[in-house]
Amino acid sequence: MRTFRSRLIQLHHCEGANWKVIRSFLTFDPTLQSIYDMSAVTLTNFGLDFRSASRFYRDLHVTKPWKINGFGEMKVITRFDEEYPKSLTHIYDAPWVIYCIGNIRLLNTPSLSVVGTRYPSSHAEACMGVVLTPVVQQNITVVSGLARGVDTLAHRLALRHRSGTVAVLGSGFKHIYPRENIELATDIAKDGLLLTEYPPHRKAERIQFPERNRIISGLSKGTFIVEAKKKSGSLITADQAIEQGRDVYCLPGRLTDMNSVGTNRLIQQGAKLILNSEDILSEYDEFQEKVVSTI
Repeated sequence: MRTFRSRLIQLHHCEGANWKVIRSFLTFDPTLQSIYDMSAVTLTNFGLDFRSASRFYRDLHVTKPWKINGFGEMKVITRFDEEYPKSLTHIYDAPWVIYCIGNIRLLNTPSLSVVGTRYPSSHAEACMGVVLTPVVQQNITVVSGLARGVDTLAHRLALRHRSGTVAVLGSGFKHIYPRENIELATDIAKDGLLLTEYPPHRKAERIQFPERNRIISGLSKGTFIVEAKKKSGSLITADQAIEQGRDVYCLPGRLTDMNSVGTNRLIQQGAKLILNSEDILSEYDEFQEKVVSTI
């Protein structure tokens, strides 16, 4: 007999079951039981076109994509489970299901999201070491997206100092992206946490990376943007952080540096300018007294 939890996970694995579709199902039937009795035609009433509804019906009744092998260490957490990160419960479009490999205790620790360009300057890398090293030494978990560049530097810095780090993927665990970071993902799985809202078989697609950014910002009190161009995925993360009521911190840059146009503009619009680690630690209640005593 299927429980509500198993029904939700099964639906989540079906093709076409995006966040809005699942919300429609839950609004119609909070138990999700009646979905199994619906035809493909009926399923079109829930935001699916007929082609997508047919594939959804096929997945639900025939191919059963939720039967996953080879992921014994993977933990599946639904929005209704106790282990679900409390920080995500406060955002509007919190994922219905997340998949985790590693230390899930990191989901409920003081966290800082770090994002930025895929091609950071040597200046940015040096500044990250100066600013973030004292932060991770206070056991603040670094959350990022496993992308090349700033994300990779942030994850590696946290691992080097044996601090927690969470990598939020834009794909399923069978399709780590970028492939050059598969070894890094393996290290994070051992000493940190890999997290995704996509089932293991889901390949990386362009639309999924902006979607996962809301999780990166949602997991933390604040998002630290190191370098970003005028048009950058990092700015999407900043916008989502603001919508979620989170803080945005930025590393200032030279006016002539294209990778600093986005961060400088965010500072002009009200993001906090970061010059040292105390500028970040002072925003965390747990560390305010320590920061005051060192000033």
